[in-house]
Amino acid sequence: MRIIILGAGRVGGTLAEHLAGEANDITVVDNDERVLQALQDKLNVRVVVGSASLPGVLRQAGADDADMLIAVTSSDEINMIACQVAMTFFQVPRKIARVREADYLSAEQSLFTEKGVPVDVLISPENLVTERLEHLLEYPGALQVLDFADGRLQLVAVRASFGGALTGRQIAELRQHIADYDMRIAAVFRQEQAIAPSGTTVLEAGDEVFFVAAKKHIRQILNKLTPETEHYHRIMIAGGGHIGERLAEHIQGNYRVKLIEFSEQRCKALSVRLKRTTVLHGSATDKELLVSEGIEKTDVFLALTNDDETNIMASMLAKKSGARMAITLINNPVYVDLIQGGTIDIALSPQQSTIGALLTHVRRGDVAAVHSLRRGAAEALEAVAHGSRETSHVVGRAIGELNLPAGAVVGALVRGADVLIAHDDLVIEDGDHVIVFVADRRALKQVEQLFQVALNFF
Repeated sequence: MRIIILGAGRVGGTLAEHLAGEANDITVVDNDERVLQALQDKLNVRVVVGSASLPGVLRQAGADDADMLIAVTSSDEINMIACQVAMTFFQVPRKIARVREADYLSAEQSLFTEKGVPVDVLISPENLVTERLEHLLEYPGALQVLDFADGRLQLVAVRASFGGALTGRQIAELRQHIADYDMRIAAVFRQEQAIAPSGTTVLEAGDEVFFVAAKKHIRQILNKLTPETEHYHRIMIAGGGHIGERLAEHIQGNYRVKLIEFSEQRCKALSVRLKRTTVLHGSATDKELLVSEGIEKTDVFLALTNDDETNIMASMLAKKSGARMAITLINNPVYVDLIQGGTIDIALSPQQSTIGALLTHVRRGDVAAVHSLRRGAAEALEAVAHGSRETSHVVGRAIGELNLPAGAVVGALVRGADVLIAHDDLVIEDGDHVIVFVADRRALKQVEQLFQVALNFF
């Protein structure tokens, strides 16, 4: 597939790294020659120096015969104009743009159309992160909660704690413990290494455990797996930017919410819009402010400013001062590896959320959803099975018959309105949505090939 990526920042560079190793023809466009050179030294990609929205630059990048254009520069306007130019001059068939500005997003239905700005897929990091945060608040004890099949099925990550219900038990014993609700453990990570789960696998303290189940059963399963975790009531948010404001707006009816914002002018605007949120003017790293506002009684402290260092320091201070849980927004992926699981409970990366959303539209075959996991080392994808036993590698075959690569596990199927947890004798049918967990991203090409229909099907 010929793909042009506009922008060589964290998202563009990481996306190029994902796709360059998967037999794609990648060209990256950016104004910064130094960044492009570093990317070219690392990956087998073409690079073009220049403004991403100029027709001449896009022509030089190969827009005449490109299959897809992905605009992820730091400017919403450049991303949008680049999609317009790609359509008007080159008829690029698939155009994806990252757009952050809330005013543009609120006008999505009328603005992003064939007669308006021709963006086929709109990616909003703020919306993606807000949705992730809401899931984490809804399900105490979860490290990640990811939707598949329009939310009918979810993949959840939890950590086995010392003395907890998960620790010291075989997986087969856990299934008996929660026999009322069908679920499957899709993967276990121990000391950053993936372990192929089996019925005899004994879970240890510190293990990160991924399981899949129907959404309607997630809360009951979590109550069984992490009974020591109480529900959240008091939430404190540091940072009143797009994400902080949007999260407060969405949750203020269900929790007692306080929001700290450094800008006095922004505080005034937020206090008008957020009627059921207590808006506080000050610094999230001010211990006196945190203590005076009851940080020791706070269930979840969320550091959502635009500055990684401020988020880290504020979260550490909040935890030291008595906050039960700290969730921190981190843009630098190096920091994510360093801090998660220590003083800070969960580090959330907008970059990884965005990468997953983009990969959904790039993967070969009919892929309905992709989630990038473990800082990009693993993926969970929702692939749609098509064809028959004669034309497909998966349709008409039991899950136990599939030629899956090492580290790939089928967690569940969604068939119409039904969620079917995977068992070896479950037969895949045409139209099934198959949830596959891939512990090693290098195996993705083999998984994609399994779900591609033979040409004679047509």
